[in-house]
Amino acid sequence: MTKPLVLIVEDDLPILEGLKYNFEREGFDVLTATNGRDALQRARQALPDVIILDIMIPPPDGWQVCRELRADAKTKNTRILMLTAREDEMDEVVGFSLGADDYVSKPFKTRPLIERVKALLRRTPPDSDDRETLSISGIEVDRTRYVATLDGQELILTPTEFRMLWTLASQPGRTFTRNELLDCARGEDANSSARTIDVHIRSLRVKLGERAEVIDTVRGIGYRFKPMASK
Repeated sequence: MTKPLVLIVEDDLPILEGLKYNFEREGFDVLTATNGRDALQRARQALPDVIILDIMIPPPDGWQVCRELRADAKTKNTRILMLTAREDEMDEVVGFSLGADDYVSKPFKTRPLIERVKALLRRTPPDSDDRETLSISGIEVDRTRYVATLDGQELILTPTEFRMLWTLASQPGRTFTRNELLDCARGEDANSSARTIDVHIRSLRVKLGERAEVIDTVRGIGYRFKPMASK
C-alpha cells in the first residue's frame, strides 16, 4: 500500500524535525522545506498528498506559496494545512480565502495535528448524489472537472469550499447543520469545530461577491442554499 506523502514547510528546525519524526512513525513519507522557494519546487515535483505550511517562512512567505500552489493546475487541489504563531482571527479568513483547507495555531500538540492531516486525507466529494453538474442562480458546478463558475467566470475555490458549495446547492432550501457540513468537509474529525465551518462559509461568501446571499444562515442550526428570486 502506498504511503501518503506529506510536505512539511517550516523554518524552525526543532519543530520541523519533530514533525518529520512523528509523521514517519505514523506511516507517512515525508519531504521537508525551510523556505518558500524550496517548498514550491518540491510541491510541484513530488505532488504531495498534504502540505503543512508555516506562514512566517523565508520568502516567499506561506501566504504567497499557498496562492501560487492554488494557481497551478498540478497543485490546485493539494490539501494545505497552514501553521502560524499569529492568533488574529482575520489571519484564518485570509488563509482560507487563499486556499488553505485547515489552519492550526502554534503552539500545537502533535497528535491532534496528525489527526487533522489524516482527516484531510479522508476528504472525498459526497457520493449520495450521482449528478455530475448542477446550475442554479447563475452558479454552475461541475464535479467531474472540479470547476465552479459564477455567471461564466471561474470561481477559485478551495477543495473544502467546492464541496460545501456542491452540498448546499445540490439541495436548495434544505438546512444543513454544521455537523453535517463538517462531515462533508473533513470527515469525522473530533478536532473540527463549528467555528471552522463558519470561517469556510465566510470565505465562500466573499468569493461569491454580490451572489453571497444565496448562502443563508439559519440561526442556531447551520446553513442553506437560498436560490435568488427570478426577476
